[in-house]
Amino acid sequence: MTRWLTEAVPRGRVAAFRTVIYLFVAADLVIFTPWVRTRVSVPGDLYRPLLIGRLLPLPTPTETLVTVIFWSLLALALLAATGRAPRLLGWAVCALYLEWMIIAMSYGKVDHDRFGLLIALAVLPTAGRARHGDTTRTEAGGWALRVTQIAVICTYFLAAFAKLRFGGLDWLTGSVLARAIIRRGTDLADLIAQVPYLLIVAQFGIVAFELLSPVVFFLPPRWRHAMVGFFYSFHVVTIATITISFAPHLAAMTSFLPLERVRPLVWARRLIGRGSPAPTSTDLDTLPDQDPVGASAGPAPLGDQAPVVGRPAGP
Repeated sequence: MTRWLTEAVPRGRVAAFRTVIYLFVAADLVIFTPWVRTRVSVPGDLYRPLLIGRLLPLPTPTETLVTVIFWSLLALALLAATGRAPRLLGWAVCALYLEWMIIAMSYGKVDHDRFGLLIALAVLPTAGRARHGDTTRTEAGGWALRVTQIAVICTYFLAAFAKLRFGGLDWLTGSVLARAIIRRGTDLADLIAQVPYLLIVAQFGIVAFELLSPVVFFLPPRWRHAMVGFFYSFHVVTIATITISFAPHLAAMTSFLPLERVRPLVWARRLIGRGSPAPTSTDLDTLPDQDPVGASAGPAPLGDQAPVVGRPAGP
């Protein structure tokens, strides 16, 4: 079990995953959760902090507090994405983003798609230094990725458990997806809803795939990547039909992927012609001898066979 939890991975994979996660945090602030800044206009009496907010305890959000968290977190996340000071910047981003989420989720609605991302932010500082393209393996980085993977799969498995716990079998046979389509469905969802019993089949399929999601850990790498691809396709269909985004979860799920193979900077250099280094003196020494300017350009004789007039050189 310990060997599985700390399975060594290339440091380049850890570096790439770190960049993805911290860049997503920065994007989350300005694209997905900028509405958190509007919470300061809500009366403080409506602030009901989560359990962790009550245990710490944390202050009621004010305009100054939220503004400081926003700009500090944005700057630190961008710095952390470079891989510098992984522990110092990593812990700072983790603490600030946790507070950002506590503020966001303490007004009556808690999103479960943030669990994997929060776990990734908590374990990445323990992975140590890692550089893009580094092929040396690290057990600390492997542990950070494995824990994130477990959190991602727990999000699926516990979601199915919650459906059956609170909705019972009625969740499978009821009108859950139909209500979702009525509230926020797309034209594609309207077409799907016209097929008899298809939504009921889809509800059974959703619960089945969530309950079976831990199987991904028992598959060989090739099939594991295929199953993760199915996870991503499921969320593409979800966005295309009922416009529900699991962007934080999708970012955390990149922990399953061989990200060290994704080298956009290297690809960009090659695209603009900078990927090939200039030939060195050693390279020039290995080039075939060339005749000086003005020398005969005719073919050299082969072996001991001299060229015959009127015939090509060689046998």
